[in-house]
Amino acid sequence: MEKNKRFSIFGVIRGMLLPLIILAALLCFFTGISNLRNGSGDEGKRRLEESIRRTAAACYASEGVYPPTVDYMKEKYGLQIDEGRYYVDYKAFASNLMPDFTVLERAEAEGR
Repeated sequence: MEKNKRFSIFGVIRGMLLPLIILAALLCFFTGISNLRNGSGDEGKRRLEESIRRTAAACYASEGVYPPTVDYMKEKYGLQIDEGRYYVDYKAFASNLMPDFTVLERAEAEGR
């Protein structure tokens, strides 16, 4: 009779342990997905900044002046910006000085 009690206690422990292991695995999975999304957002922002910088330099090399606006780069050089996700603050001081720009991720896009 003592053996049956011991086995039933182990059965209960195993029955509780399996759902805890599954819950821990799911928690790790969803944490990893969340970290991946945050990392890809930062990478996308960095790539957009680099794309703007290269497009401005290409404009200067071919035309002798930096582009006056982001719309100019879109129209003449095919720059693509996901405007639902990013906001670009672009300030051109003079035609011979590299414009100052900042890329910001929109608040609505951070929740994705």
